[in-house]
Amino acid sequence: MQLSERNDAEILAVVDPIMDRLMEGSNRIDHAMHVGDFTERLKSMVSEAGLERMCTDFQSRFGLFSHRELLAILRRRDSVAIVWRQFATETDDEFVADIVLVEKDGRYLVDHALVY
Repeated sequence: MQLSERNDAEILAVVDPIMDRLMEGSNRIDHAMHVGDFTERLKSMVSEAGLERMCTDFQSRFGLFSHRELLAILRRRDSVAIVWRQFATETDDEFVADIVLVEKDGRYLVDHALVY
């Protein structure tokens, strides 16, 4: 069964651990952890130096990523997009975090990720 055909709880059971690793990789500025569940296409777009710049900038202004709250799960033919309200440790500002998950070779992989 495709991920897009599953219910919200089943989708979150797949995506939450992936997003947890991605965000922890950002907090640690650990490139391997951050991109570990990325498609090859997305990995090629996120260099170690680029990740370090983005994370250092974010952390200096807002702190570390903390908890998130689900806003939406959007089902597509070949992917699922998940959108959260994302919080950080040193601000009351709220951010949007989203990823697009695809299935490749029996694995669920992130093909898009953004926090803004």
